[in-house]
Amino acid sequence: MPIKLDRELPALAILRSENVFIMDNKRARQQDIRPIEVVIVNLMPTKEATETQLLRLLANTPLQINVDFLHMASHKSKNTRAEYLTDFYKTFADIEHNYYDGLIITGAPVETLPFEEVDYWQELCQVFAWSKTHVYSTLHLCWGAQAGLYYKYGLNKVLLKKKLSGIYQQQVKEKRSPLMRGFDDRFAAPHSRYTEVPAEEIAAKTELDVLASGSEVGLSILASKDLREVYSFGHLEYDRETLLKEYQRDRKAGKTVSVPEHYFPADNPQRTPMMTWNLAATTFFSNWINYAVYQETPYRLEELKK
Repeated sequence: MPIKLDRELPALAILRSENVFIMDNKRARQQDIRPIEVVIVNLMPTKEATETQLLRLLANTPLQINVDFLHMASHKSKNTRAEYLTDFYKTFADIEHNYYDGLIITGAPVETLPFEEVDYWQELCQVFAWSKTHVYSTLHLCWGAQAGLYYKYGLNKVLLKKKLSGIYQQQVKEKRSPLMRGFDDRFAAPHSRYTEVPAEEIAAKTELDVLASGSEVGLSILASKDLREVYSFGHLEYDRETLLKEYQRDRKAGKTVSVPEHYFPADNPQRTPMMTWNLAATTFFSNWINYAVYQETPYRLEELKK
């Protein structure tokens, strides 16, 4: 939460120059407070695990957040019971007349397919189009980030030589961004993907800011200047054992995969993975909720359509 100060206090300018979020008393008096409305499009096969990961991070704020979960009606889930989806999830038809402060699009294990060959692609495009007038800020994760960039800017993903899997160092490139407040110069984050979007394509065809990148992972976090579009190619939401379970799943499926890098002590899969990204994850999601959503979204969400 912001610190509220008298707008004439000399320290206010200094703190703002240090990228500390300060709200002067005039702005504070004008604020109306209501619950934040967030919808999560959960495209991951392990839906319950992803729900837990995201809710754990969204809950780390004093704000009240109402969350809806959305699944793709055009896709038949192999890993989640239909009854579970009926009980706890909505479809696009259920929410298309609603308005939300925030939208999260998760990753999905479909990276090697052309976007148009994903069975729910047209339905996801409906969500993207709808979000322009019904959502204030959208956070795209991993494949969700690649899908959003392809839909909005026509940027296609490029296949990597091998799967990028592990915990990698990223460097903050845009320290003035509210999304990077509280970050050290470098931070660790999980990545798990077969594809990437080249940095030169982002520079040539978008006006998005590169907030973080790494020598091993390339682009990490992008955002529009108004923070209504946020793209994260990593998986800061992953918990300690997620990469381990993915590694075991890939091996069981007969895939040739390497041990996730910088993840197991001494690169030994028999040892418990080290959790080195929790602080970065907590900071990033809290910043998104506070600065990209809460501080900017209109009190009456219907105004988004104007």
